[in-house]
Amino acid sequence: MKIFERYLTVWVLVCIFIGVGAGKVFSDFFHRLAAIEIAHVNIPVGILIWIMIIPMLMKIDFRSLSQVGAHWRGIGVTLFINWAIKPFSMALLGWFFIYVVFARFLPTDQLNSYVAGLILLATAPCTAMVFIWSRLTNGNPYFTLSQVALNDTIMIIAFAPIVAMLLGLSSITVPWDTLLISVTIYIIIPVIISQGLRIFLLRKGQNLFDSFMGIMGNCSMGALLLTLILLFALQGKAIIQHPFIILMLAIPILIQVLFTSSLAYGLNKWFGESYEVACPSALIGASNFFELAVATAISLFGFHSGAALATVVGVLVEVPVMLFVVRILKASEQWYKA
Repeated sequence: MKIFERYLTVWVLVCIFIGVGAGKVFSDFFHRLAAIEIAHVNIPVGILIWIMIIPMLMKIDFRSLSQVGAHWRGIGVTLFINWAIKPFSMALLGWFFIYVVFARFLPTDQLNSYVAGLILLATAPCTAMVFIWSRLTNGNPYFTLSQVALNDTIMIIAFAPIVAMLLGLSSITVPWDTLLISVTIYIIIPVIISQGLRIFLLRKGQNLFDSFMGIMGNCSMGALLLTLILLFALQGKAIIQHPFIILMLAIPILIQVLFTSSLAYGLNKWFGESYEVACPSALIGASNFFELAVATAISLFGFHSGAALATVVGVLVEVPVMLFVVRILKASEQWYKA
């Protein structure tokens, strides 16, 4: 794991302080940036998101979908968790914690938006970081690749309808045009560009592909941090006034991660899958494609929204929580194989 990935939580915390400070000093500048948009899609953030997402999607070989049948039980568990359990359980957790447990401690006008952000986070299965988590548990790399490729294929079709349905159930108005534009900009177009670049570079040689990925990997993390600085520059006032909001938003996310990873891990054992398959299946069910969630939250609800802040909290807790899950999986290997 590279230094940026290993200490992502530290960098996010640094971005919080930089963003909040810069937002106070250069508030007019950041508000002008937030106003540069087309069809409610912010252009500066859109560029940064592409820099984030495209290198991650380039790692995926969609030809690996041919291997799906080799571990059909593990794939079945993965799909069940990611598309039948995860978004709906997060909607329930979000409703319970935001509207019931923490309602009196949160800004009333942002309650719906916080729930929306949590739903967006849970409806976007992890794409890139799951390769790292899988490697740390000695997960089957071919299964990891095939499940990521299949999930990304499903996400192109299912992300918008599931988000719209769950936001509708939460009594949140869904701007369908913005949602469809977001899916096109942040999923469909990056998939096309990334796969075109992947094919082109691999034809020129593996060394060129690896060199390009090394450079773009660093650019990707830099773009993520710049996006977070922009978010916190505009969210700084709310954070200063309500410093415990991040903690309150983190609680349902933590519960969701532990619930989905445990359920996927247990179901794989029940269905007789190997440990090397169960680990990546549990890990992809626990982690999120937070870059997509952040981008969609900004597009749908804006920089200042509780939804944008909720998705950023997902970034903040991702690495330490997933490393905790990795440790649990590794410590339970003998139990699983018993």
